[in-house]
This record gives sequence, C-alpha cells and structure tokens, in this order.
Amino acid sequence: MENSALFKLVLSDRAKQELLQAYNWYEDQQFGLGDRFRATALDRINKILQNPELFSTKHGLFREVRVAVFPYVIVYKINKKKKRIVITSVFHTSLNPAKKYK
Repeated sequence: MENSALFKLVLSDRAKQELLQAYNWYEDQQFGLGDRFRATALDRINKILQNPELFSTKHGLFREVRVAVFPYVIVYKINKKKKRIVITSVFHTSLNPAKKYK
C-alpha cells in the first residue's frame, strides 16, 4: 500500500466540469441538495486520498468508486512514478459507459 500523503491530487478539467454541472443540477432540483452531493463526492475523494489502492481497477489503469446515494462514479488513475492521483471523470452512471474512460 502506498503512502497517500506523498501523492498529489489532480482533477482533470473534465472532472471539474462534471462536478460543477452535477452540483448545479442538484441545487436546481432542491436547495441544499447540491451541497449534499458535493460533500458526498468530497468524502469519496478523501477516501481515495487515504488509500488510493482501496478501490479495484475497472478498465486498464482506471479505478472507480461510487458516490453514495447519487448515480455517479469517480474515475481515477494512480501514477506512482509521478506521485499523482488523477481524477479523470465524475461520471453519471446513466450515460454511455464507453465514454467513461475517454
């Protein structure tokens, strides 16, 4: 198991955009729901940082963790050589799964 304190967290532009879109959509549905989504997603990101290899690989080097209660998965890769955890997507599970790893 790697010491995650040595790893830098990087959110891709795509992941940032998807987080913001999901937050805005949930907040438009019900005041405070966007905040709940964000807190839940951040909790999962913290779990990744605490133990990057906890979640299994799903496609090549990509790993996934579900965002509890919400229909999203956080897709990430560990780059041990560069000491980075790269979140590539915050993917809505109803979308075409072929686009998850692009």
